[in-house]
Amino acid sequence: MSVKVSWIAAPVLLCCTMTGAIAGAAPAAPVYTAEGKLQLPSDYREWIFLSSGLDMSYSKLPSMTGHSMFDNVFVDTESYRVFVGTGRWPEGTMLLMETRAATEKGSINQHGRYQAGGVMGIEVHVKDSKRFDGGWAFFGFDGKEPASMRPTTEDCYSCHREHGAVDTTFVQFYPTLLEIATAKGTLKVTDKH
Repeated sequence: MSVKVSWIAAPVLLCCTMTGAIAGAAPAAPVYTAEGKLQLPSDYREWIFLSSGLDMSYSKLPSMTGHSMFDNVFVDTESYRVFVGTGRWPEGTMLLMETRAATEKGSINQHGRYQAGGVMGIEVHVKDSKRFDGGWAFFGFDGKEPASMRPTTEDCYSCHREHGAVDTTFVQFYPTLLEIATAKGTLKVTDKH
C-alpha cells in the first residue's frame, strides 16, 4: 500500500515543487558588461512572441522600394506575466525586436511574403530606472557582441515617450497586450489605437 501511495504522491509533489519554482523564479534581468554594454539575451527565441510587423516605419518619408522587412517582437517571460496581471511593465523588462528580410519567391509560394534568411538586426528596449534617466534605454546589436546604449538624443526616445501606449512601449501594435492594458486601465491615449 505504501508503494502505491508513493507512486501517486510523487507526481503531485513534483508538480507542486515545479509550480513553486516557477512562481518564485527571479525575473530575467538584463546583463551588462563592466563598460555598461548590454549582453544579447541568448534565449530570446524562448520568450513570449508579441507580434510581427511587415514594412513598418514611424517616419513619414517613403520607404525603400523593392526592400521589404519583417520585425518580430519578443518580451522576456517574467515581464510578460507581470504585464498580464497588472497591465504594467516591471523593472528589468526587455522587449526585443529582430528584423528579417521579407521575400515572396521561393518553394511553392505563389502569393504573399514570408521571412527569409538570417537576422538582419536586433534592438532591445530595457526598463531599468536605476540605470537610465527616463527609466528606459535602447540598445542596437550588430551581431552577438554586447551593444552600447543608443544616445538619448536619438529619435527613438522622444517617439516612444510621445506615442508609446503603455510606459513608452508600443503596446498599440501588440493586439493581446492592447486588450490587457485597456482592461487594466493602463493605456495612455496616444494618436490612434
